[in-house]
Amino acid sequence: MSTQQHILWADDEIDLLKPHLLFLKNKGYDVVTANNGRDALEMALATPFDLIILDENMPGLTGLETLAMIKQQQPQTPVIMITKSEEENIMDQAVGSKIADYLIKPVNPNQILIAIKKHLHADSLVSRKVSGDYSREFGQLGSLINSAETIEDWYDLYGRLVFREMELAEADTNMGEMLETQKKEANAEFYKWIRRRYESWLDEDCADKPLMSPRIFPEKVFPLLDAGEKVFFIIIDNFRLDQWRSIKPLLADYFNFDESLYTTILPTATQYARNAIFSGLMPLQIERMFPGLWVDEDSEEGKNINESPLIATQFERHRRRCRFSYTKINDTAGGEKLLRDFARLEQNDLNVIIFNFIDMLSHARTESKMIRELASTNAAYRSLTESWFRHSSALEIFRRIAASGCRIVLTTDHGTIRVDNPIKVVGDKNTNTNLRYKLGKNLAYNPKQVYEIKNPARFGLPAPNLSTTYIFASRDDFFAYPNNYNYYVQYYTGTFQHGGISLEEMLVPLITLTPK
Repeated sequence: MSTQQHILWADDEIDLLKPHLLFLKNKGYDVVTANNGRDALEMALATPFDLIILDENMPGLTGLETLAMIKQQQPQTPVIMITKSEEENIMDQAVGSKIADYLIKPVNPNQILIAIKKHLHADSLVSRKVSGDYSREFGQLGSLINSAETIEDWYDLYGRLVFREMELAEADTNMGEMLETQKKEANAEFYKWIRRRYESWLDEDCADKPLMSPRIFPEKVFPLLDAGEKVFFIIIDNFRLDQWRSIKPLLADYFNFDESLYTTILPTATQYARNAIFSGLMPLQIERMFPGLWVDEDSEEGKNINESPLIATQFERHRRRCRFSYTKINDTAGGEKLLRDFARLEQNDLNVIIFNFIDMLSHARTESKMIRELASTNAAYRSLTESWFRHSSALEIFRRIAASGCRIVLTTDHGTIRVDNPIKVVGDKNTNTNLRYKLGKNLAYNPKQVYEIKNPARFGLPAPNLSTTYIFASRDDFFAYPNNYNYYVQYYTGTFQHGGISLEEMLVPLITLTPK
């Protein structure tokens, strides 16, 4: 310990505890004693202590009464209560008074030491453990990055990187930069791997293609409906694996989880990936089979205005009769309206719900300096996601579904990545505005910096012109125009974008939630 910790120990039999006091002194703690609650209270209010130990059964002010008075003045100070009583009522009162720990006499010195360490040194001990664990795993993760050959390898690697990222952020270590560098290395290799594999996945006869956007309903929703389950299919737009793991604890009391990842199609954007989920088709197939439901890039219309009709076409193609609803929630009022209508939704076989909060947050962060400050890092972005889910109608909607006994398939259409590296690209006035992918007939770019598709039909993508080319950014790159370049770069650097190729955008959560 770099600084000595000051502890107050109050017990009416304090003279009998000298061996314990000597033990703590030898461990480097400065322990001050009191033999009644009144003295302990006066000492606690006069001198800041790092931790207080109270005997529950003292004459005069009891331990519980002393605890209540100390907490009124110093709510942040951890208090450990020691008692001979095993009465549940006393335990309940202590816990209700936000006691830090509760020990039953007789206690030995090591019990006291463990309790003190837990409340005075937990952060530093956790930080040291987490840093050590990541240091030991660093080499193994590096080997996996260079040897990943299957999509399952990438799922496993990405899951482990996210786990380490969240642990390091929570433990407040100084190893976050090392992990960030390793993630960039992983994204660089993933990009190379996608370039080699992606086109082959679009072949119907490909044996090793992963589960992708058009197959979500046939493989994850239809089997549940066939088993007689009532299903809520929920999409949280722009939802990443780390964000799922940040809200998962809020749902753990209500559901059991079957967790997996799936691979989105390119571009990793709503118009393409989400419409592919709802239609069960690649974008080019949608355009050809249902031209009235496909919205071109240069259209003024919203790119996802036909989602409910696309769901209907998928059921019709598979000759399925299904009573379903479609609800898009953009604000609190929308969530509250759904809750009021919940009894009606329970009558349906399938209810589709879209939560747009994270997508709206992403756009707001780009446009608002204040939101940029609030979500300046991936950890802050996760925290805002967790706070929204906890305090919005979203959590209550999930609770109501759990109470109804219905199953949930929770997923997203794509993830998002924080971009930092601009790449120059030139396009005409009809070129789309997305920063992670571009399509057009007169694009100028460095082909070594992008994944280019010159024959969109082979990739299941529409071509507004005969010479249409698609290009995709990788890693943390984003496309910037040479005109007003410096302003453009400053404005978009550090924002969260989607549409391109990265672990964060393409490998996204797919969770089946079963009520407990």
